[in-house]
Amino acid sequence: MGKRVRISNDSLNSYGFRVLTSGMDVGQYSRNPVLLYMHERGNVVGYVKDLKVENNEVTGELMFDCASELSQRCKKQFEFGSLRMVSAGLEILETSEDKDLLVAGQTRPTITKSKLFEVSIADVGANDDALVLQRNGKMITLGRDGDCDLPLLNNNNKQKKTEEMENKTIALQLGLPETATDAEISAKLTELNALKEQNVSLLKEKESLTLVNITNLVTQAIAEKRLEEKDKDQFVELGKKIGAEELEKTLKAMHPAVKLSSVLGHQGGASAGEQKFTKLSEVPADQIAVLRSENPEEYKRLYKAEYGIDCEI
Repeated sequence: MGKRVRISNDSLNSYGFRVLTSGMDVGQYSRNPVLLYMHERGNVVGYVKDLKVENNEVTGELMFDCASELSQRCKKQFEFGSLRMVSAGLEILETSEDKDLLVAGQTRPTITKSKLFEVSIADVGANDDALVLQRNGKMITLGRDGDCDLPLLNNNNKQKKTEEMENKTIALQLGLPETATDAEISAKLTELNALKEQNVSLLKEKESLTLVNITNLVTQAIAEKRLEEKDKDQFVELGKKIGAEELEKTLKAMHPAVKLSSVLGHQGGASAGEQKFTKLSEVPADQIAVLRSENPEEYKRLYKAEYGIDCEI
């Protein structure tokens, strides 16, 4: 009768990860329970009898066929005790970094789902439950000098810590507690974006109302004979620059139009170009055109004194 050996269990191996027995599929292997030598295809030395999965471990009895010198030697060494380790060949199906599945000293993810495809007699394995793994078609040999393709948790933890610090910074900038979740941060960003769009809409509405107000002020000034119709666009543009409030003050300071004959009579017959004004708003509205045509330099001077900008005629 063969010796029952432990093929795999949930313990931590020397590479810093665990293989959960509960997630190991042994169905296919049970139909072809081949026993290899050192995971070498072609070096079949027997088979595994009475494979069992219980108490979070996989066990079986090693049966050497003695059909080759290698098999005979392995049997003798196994009975003698110089060969005493077995190694499971597993295909990795799923891994997890769930903290609840980590144990003290674990540095790589937990293999939560795997498929057993062979068992080997081995000389020195990674630990008491030596393993050979296969992932994405690539074999990961876990002997003493083997390489492991599984990522280190430390690297992932560093990345996670960096992401957590970034999330804390973003949360604080958003006025949230540093413990805010990704969902809470996302909700706050959505709220702020909506508020931004609302503010943009209100700004456009305000600008539109301002333009309407400026246009109404200029239209009213034209109706009151403070401006001529041909100057409407010019004063609307001025209103955009100085604002509706300042434009209103300027327009109110401008005198309504009076008959040229009466103004000239009060000025002793002097023309509009000869009258002395300090700013354009002092010139009667109906004289502005006369001043502009007869004395353009004076018109420019009064315009600049009134609005602080040069006028091109």
